[in-house]
Amino acid sequence: MIRNAALGSAATLITGTLAASLLLAPPAAAASAGSDGRLPEALGVQIAAARAARAGIDWKDCPADWGFEKPIQCGWVKVPLDYAKPYGKTIDLAVDRIGSTGTKEERQGALVYNPGGPGGSGMRFPRRVTTKSPLWVNTSKAYDFVGFDPRGVGHSAPISCIDPQEFVKAPKADPVPDSEADKRAQRKLAAEYADGCKERSGEMLPHMTTPNTARDLDVIRAGLGEKKLNYLGVSYGTYLGGVYATLFPTHVRRMIVDSVVDPSQDNIWYEANLGQDVAFQMRWNDWQDWVAKNDAVFHLGDTRAKVEARYQKLRAKAKANPLGGIVGPAELIGFFQGAPYYDSSWVPVAQTWAAYEAGDEQALVDAIAPDMTDTKGNAASENGNAVYTAVECADAKWPTSWSKWDRDNSRLHQKYPFLTWSNAWMNLPCATWKAKQSTPIAVGAKHGLPPVLIVQSERDAATPYKGAVELHRRLAGSRLITEKSAGSHGVTSLVNPCINTRVDSYLLTGKVDAKDVTCAPHATPVAPAPAAAKSLSSDAPAESSVLPAPEELPAVR
Repeated sequence: MIRNAALGSAATLITGTLAASLLLAPPAAAASAGSDGRLPEALGVQIAAARAARAGIDWKDCPADWGFEKPIQCGWVKVPLDYAKPYGKTIDLAVDRIGSTGTKEERQGALVYNPGGPGGSGMRFPRRVTTKSPLWVNTSKAYDFVGFDPRGVGHSAPISCIDPQEFVKAPKADPVPDSEADKRAQRKLAAEYADGCKERSGEMLPHMTTPNTARDLDVIRAGLGEKKLNYLGVSYGTYLGGVYATLFPTHVRRMIVDSVVDPSQDNIWYEANLGQDVAFQMRWNDWQDWVAKNDAVFHLGDTRAKVEARYQKLRAKAKANPLGGIVGPAELIGFFQGAPYYDSSWVPVAQTWAAYEAGDEQALVDAIAPDMTDTKGNAASENGNAVYTAVECADAKWPTSWSKWDRDNSRLHQKYPFLTWSNAWMNLPCATWKAKQSTPIAVGAKHGLPPVLIVQSERDAATPYKGAVELHRRLAGSRLITEKSAGSHGVTSLVNPCINTRVDSYLLTGKVDAKDVTCAPHATPVAPAPAAAKSLSSDAPAESSVLPAPEELPAVR
């Protein structure tokens, strides 16, 4: 058995004396307990971190069915379910790592990754080394790459809200309501989903908060044998990073947050989702403009209006008669929203659509329809959605008045129809949530926090730009890199030397620019030559050599 001491720093957060007193003398800690026997969570995380530092991580070859090749190793970190009861029930968090590729002198510690969601697994992060991702060659010489499944995710005490096969079954109802009856049906489904979460995962739900995941992150840091945390968070992972920086500012060594959630308390999470609706429409329009400019290739319309009309025609056809008996409007939205999320989806989404319009309906059906035989993948999809819902519902108090939801989303749908109602129904379980809902913490750090590097594209759909500006304001000494006139989600996974060199420099030296930086956008996706139009399909080449690998993309909700 190889423990992390072989690769990690011998230092731990808590001195040996304090760790021993916390671990071995529960009565002393009990003196700090309230009348209900609960400890302050700040003390609970110290106890758990000290315990993890003493235990280390028993690194072994990953289980074969986890899908991680050698020399990636896997292990477990034990954390309290409830940090106010650090001696009570615990759960095991799955972690994995690959050692730094450089010399002993080059090594700077472990770099821990969260891809977002909430509900995303970071366990594929070490594969950036085994797949020889060129963007991470320099960093991997200095750092072990460490991923983990957050609480409730994947292998870490996974939660569930509905039978996975039922969750993926298609076609689902059109999310855009035609009548009050349609709205009532969607409200019923949302309430039933909330009930299912309570029934299937009720014990976990009150503890599925971002502050608890941040505490878990600190326990993982201690288990790794790291005195301070090096962290890369994308999408929701930026909010997790901001909460961690607030709770543990002096535990941060290096932190990069990429594609930033606005951490304002009044934005978490109801308003954040309304803001997404506006931003997704903007980026959907950007993609349609690009498709129109490439009409010689795709033949979907030479103006945005024509492309949109073509999409609405497809949508109406799928609503009247689901394509292949499976793909209706809800499934189409799930497929097409990849284009606003990621530039890497621009070509394949347009190709698949164009193939359909050219007579190959099966290409579109195959790209969208669920695979009912993939029970493992379906379980992962259901689990990811369950965690997304549980975290967002637990983090904040949501409106319970249907009239507010109806009013806000009806208004937004008029100008921003692409995602509004689909987003509303996805989040509506929080209106009837059957577990405790918290008050979001006031994210911010003025003292003890080293410079945090913030990276953001200006036209991001999932995390609108103002979120990066707001987090920058709240984290003293942080620096903001803005990718101008770009909108792909997950900037650090893209080739843009203006950004890539600064990410490397920061992680390797800790240095940031004297002031904020604006970078030109990365290269716009290139459509295949018109001569390739005859073979357009979802399998056609799409500049794959410059596209990020799946493990480099942030998790989507």
